[in-house]
Amino acid sequence: MRVGVRPETSNGARETPRQGQRRKRAELVNKRWGHGSVAVQGFAKDVVDVLGVRFHRVTMAEAVEKILFWTTDGGHHLVVTAGPEFVMQCQRQEALLRLVNSADLVTADGIGVVWAARRKGRPVPERVTGVELVPHVLTEAMRRHQALRVYLLGATAASLEACLTRLQASYPTHAFAGHHGYFQHPDLERILEDIRAFRPHLLLVGMGQPRQELFLRDVMGKLPPLVGMGVGGSIDVWGGTVRRAPEAFRRTNLEWLYRLITEPRRFRRQLALPRFAWRVITSPTRQDGP
Repeated sequence: MRVGVRPETSNGARETPRQGQRRKRAELVNKRWGHGSVAVQGFAKDVVDVLGVRFHRVTMAEAVEKILFWTTDGGHHLVVTAGPEFVMQCQRQEALLRLVNSADLVTADGIGVVWAARRKGRPVPERVTGVELVPHVLTEAMRRHQALRVYLLGATAASLEACLTRLQASYPTHAFAGHHGYFQHPDLERILEDIRAFRPHLLLVGMGQPRQELFLRDVMGKLPPLVGMGVGGSIDVWGGTVRRAPEAFRRTNLEWLYRLITEPRRFRRQLALPRFAWRVITSPTRQDGP
């Protein structure tokens, strides 16, 4: 098993070149986000409110930078990627809304959120989807020679195994482990012990929303410092057992249509989309703030 980068400590020793690079990166991140503002307050100052859910107005590169910084700061951090369906779930569950708004990073995972933010007069720079964010984090960490330990929890045993095999081949400097998502409650403590022993920098949970976010809320305090993130069906996509929408659908923001065509059972879930659009249209348009 590869050992990941440990947080730096101030012990009076002379700073190495690599430590200096990390310190400079941390300073750049803090200039952008504010010193400790995300970890302490639960969200950065530069946000847009979409039906009560606070989204960070960040680029993919900024999200990657912050996550890599968190993997070394010795804290627990929750990342949420949310689309219109999830926003509508938050309308019905006050506890879920509180959880999301206390998360360290909430990104716009859906063109509907991008559209809603634009109507508010506070557009997000781009979509930051979970299925793309994790590969960007792994790639950038490799470029920086920053070895990560990544634990995946979710999907079927076969799909998880395929995903772990592919990820290890694609990112050989990182270490990967995981457990399928079809476990019973009595198995939970054994799984948590496995996670503790692995000491991951990233815990990626693919149980579907909002179950995965609620699961992370309940278990992160029982685990060593890490970045927890719900990834939905991304484990299947990364493992190649489910095909993502072709580029033409993604480029024209019609990925939702492709998923509906290929997975008709999603019809009920996607009924949330017109309800979301109506709520946005009938809500106050402009939002004041930084």
